[in-house]
Amino acid sequence: MAYQPIEDYGIIGDLHSVALVGKNGSIDFMCFPYFDSPSIFAALLDDEKGGRFSIHPVGKNPNRKQIYLPDSNILLTRFLFKNGLAEISDFMPVGEGEHAHDLVRRVKSVRGDITFRMLCQPRFDYARTGHKVEAKDKEVLFIPENENLAALRLRSSVPLSVENGEVTAEFKLSSGEIASFILEQAIEGEQSPSDAPDYETRFFKSTLNFWRNWIGRSKYNGRWGDMVNRSALILKLLTFKPTGALVAAPTFGLPEEIGGERNWDYRFTWIRDASFTLYALIRLGYTDEAAKFMNWIEDRCNELEPDGSLQVMYGVDGRHDLPEETLSHLEGYRKSSPIRIGNDAAKQLQLDIYGELMDSVYLYNKYGDPISYDLWKNLVRLLDWVCKNWNQPDEGIWEVRGGKHEFLYSRAMCWVALDRGIRLARKRSFPSPLNQWLECRDAIYRDIMKNFWNEKRQAFMQHKGANALDASNLLLPLVRFISPVDPRWLSTLKAIEENLIYDSLVYRYRIGQQSIDGLLGEEGTFNMCTFWYVECLSRAGELQKARFYFEKMLGYANHLGIYSEELGPCAEHLGNFPQAFTHLALISAAYDINRRLSGDRFG
Repeated sequence: MAYQPIEDYGIIGDLHSVALVGKNGSIDFMCFPYFDSPSIFAALLDDEKGGRFSIHPVGKNPNRKQIYLPDSNILLTRFLFKNGLAEISDFMPVGEGEHAHDLVRRVKSVRGDITFRMLCQPRFDYARTGHKVEAKDKEVLFIPENENLAALRLRSSVPLSVENGEVTAEFKLSSGEIASFILEQAIEGEQSPSDAPDYETRFFKSTLNFWRNWIGRSKYNGRWGDMVNRSALILKLLTFKPTGALVAAPTFGLPEEIGGERNWDYRFTWIRDASFTLYALIRLGYTDEAAKFMNWIEDRCNELEPDGSLQVMYGVDGRHDLPEETLSHLEGYRKSSPIRIGNDAAKQLQLDIYGELMDSVYLYNKYGDPISYDLWKNLVRLLDWVCKNWNQPDEGIWEVRGGKHEFLYSRAMCWVALDRGIRLARKRSFPSPLNQWLECRDAIYRDIMKNFWNEKRQAFMQHKGANALDASNLLLPLVRFISPVDPRWLSTLKAIEENLIYDSLVYRYRIGQQSIDGLLGEEGTFNMCTFWYVECLSRAGELQKARFYFEKMLGYANHLGIYSEELGPCAEHLGNFPQAFTHLALISAAYDINRRLSGDRFG
């Protein structure tokens, strides 16, 4: 089999992990049992060695379609040909207590006599660990040589064959007939839910009900509701149920340039995403999810470094240690290497995270529940650290590996951190060194206006001393650092349009101008930056232009309404998939444009 386009995949999950299901019926990526566990299927990163779980009609060349059952994350893959119609329903059960992280695949002949072939080819520990197989007629155990890894059980309604550690089946279905496959964690001594005779039907219904009940709680009733709801459902899939944390993306190693080296592991939770996540959850009415994520944030604030600083990102379970390594034995998607797992950016200095964290706390205190005094005491320590370190160079929002700079966005978010801290202290009458914070906040503002404004170019620059623009500065009016109609901002927006935007799509910066990231090669346009841009247009009063570009951007989603991190020169999806930040930015832009179209400028 050949590599499928990244955009040809759908996603299913159980709030612990996900699987990517191709339009060809192959599951080519899955980490198990958790988001940041080692992969069991990774054909997406090495077509030969990675492992897959594929089901497809034999000897046919059908048209292929994928849809979600409405208002759910149950995925249907359909194979249509002249004399037949086949359908695979894929889902991971949720909604009925804890379970063994099951993956259910139901194969149906809707019309005609159809022969199918199934291949289950797990490759444990990123395809680094072998396994043995114990087989019965319709059940197989995959037992990894590394006893620290979870064993798998494959159950089937049709006979299975085993050869060289792989399991296959060839079976024929007539119209209306169904075959089923259940892949689950095998826990010694524990009875599996799939032992029950009505397992598939019961869990299909409970999973469908879970997703429909969940999306039914959304308070969004504006324009583009289908895309906003799909983004919400994707974000829910990327949420780790035990802690409420949201992974940036459920994949690792997918390239930002085919054949390039910009291949990162996004299966962690960034502090940076906090305010955008809280904003989206609150706007959509998901207060329980917002509260749980806020608890995760509070736990991180209880673990401040001795000097009061924070780490950039954490594991979904809150762990700090995320060492980066490369998987040199894997080819990489379309020979894009190296493939990295773990992320050394966790130890970088990225000053903007303090603004995003304080903004999230401020939003939650305003729209959710009042924060505790114990949390406030930790926030005071954090803000005191910001006062001492705001003028330091850092690696910034883009996590550059070419050396530190004094980035404008980092500096502006230090201003946001202090601004939200001051507002919160006043709102709640918390004890705080207000005069010190006010003085520091105003010093940051003056520094930005003096040292980051380029009079010749009439624009704010990427970093101090630079002559380059940066799309992260599109967030300046969105975080209320500057008015969206301030003359300095409008001229900056014009400069960004002239230099970073191609047919409404936004590059984060021009790599050829100044090599700040320390990496070779090129990259695509950044989808989240494009949504930031259209929201800036909306807030600046260019409403029809914002709507036009927003609706154009909706057309770049894949067939299921999902976005990766970037778009390539032919609109191919690049980077990790799906990317939470893009879907968060979509929700924010949709909300703003919709309310302004409805005549509410201040809602």
